[in-house]
Amino acid sequence: MQTLHHVIELGTPGTRRELLSLHYGPDQERSGRKAVLQASLHADEVPGMLVAHHLRQMLQRLEDTGSLRGEIVLLPAANPIGLSQWQQLAHQGRFDANSGENFNRHYADLSRQAAERAAPRLTQDPTLNTAVLRQALRESLAALPVSSELQSLRKILLGLAIDADVVLDLHCDCEAVLHLYSATPLWPQAERLARHLGVSLSLLANESGDAPFDEACSQVWWRLAQIFAGRHPVPQACFAATIEHRGYGDVGHGLAVQDAMAILAFLSERGFIDQPVSEPPPLRRAARPLEGSMPLHAPHAGILVFARAPGDELRAGDLIVELIDPLSGAITPLLSPVDGLLYAREHRRYAHAGLRLAKIAGEQALRSGKLLSA
Repeated sequence: MQTLHHVIELGTPGTRRELLSLHYGPDQERSGRKAVLQASLHADEVPGMLVAHHLRQMLQRLEDTGSLRGEIVLLPAANPIGLSQWQQLAHQGRFDANSGENFNRHYADLSRQAAERAAPRLTQDPTLNTAVLRQALRESLAALPVSSELQSLRKILLGLAIDADVVLDLHCDCEAVLHLYSATPLWPQAERLARHLGVSLSLLANESGDAPFDEACSQVWWRLAQIFAGRHPVPQACFAATIEHRGYGDVGHGLAVQDAMAILAFLSERGFIDQPVSEPPPLRRAARPLEGSMPLHAPHAGILVFARAPGDELRAGDLIVELIDPLSGAITPLLSPVDGLLYAREHRRYAHAGLRLAKIAGEQALRSGKLLSA
């Protein structure tokens, strides 16, 4: 295992932050394969860090026995900036304190820059084109300017993953079932990951809005394919997904080991690990469109008394939560807007007006635009 320290630039004078990456197995140049497993880009989402803790032990054992057939890069804590952000004893790891920006948004779309660099060298050989385009993506990323500590972190993270075959971003929700997000064109691959993990729900979209990390890694390939359509074949060279490891409080060795083993089974199936893999169980339910995920917001401030829990199947009009005004005593019942799965809900029990209280995954695409939480 090789440990690399990546210095995050443009921090406060007199301070220094760095990102740690752990590299297992033969490197991409020798093996022709690279996977990136990234934990807790939202630094206050701890379940992913515990999964990474167990992954590093498992990967070390696999490397010691010579079982790794590709490079696996593990980021055990992907956001040193967010890890340090505490305000009045509360961890603030989702948004950058300086800019207010979400750490998992606004990653660069490098498709146009890479296309310009690669065009003279492309052929009718899709394998060669993949190698040429990956080099062009690396060069395009290296040329991006950096004007803040947050931009430096984003550039480092994207630099580790932009040329990978597989990218898995490990997150969690507030209180939630195990679920994942991926791109609609990637469903055949995402379906295998979903089955290995035993997720309760898979949510798919071509574009979720605001360029989250996983989409920056995978979406660039179908954009490149569109640019060169009819001229040069460009394969979908990266599969990326975001795994939501349940809720903030689901931090336990049993679940983390289970999820880590499932991720390694998926990577074994993809040829990264030389070990037998059993056929995963069937999906619990068919994938649903992210455009069908319906948010439930608080119309006013108040006490939250939930009537339904994550994992419950709902009918339109079912009571999800009562919102109680503590001064007037008025009770506002909030109902499910659609038939669907209640897959996530708020973990706090007092809401401000406008707070997203729950997410219900319906089967029909009813929304458009920015589809993710703030």
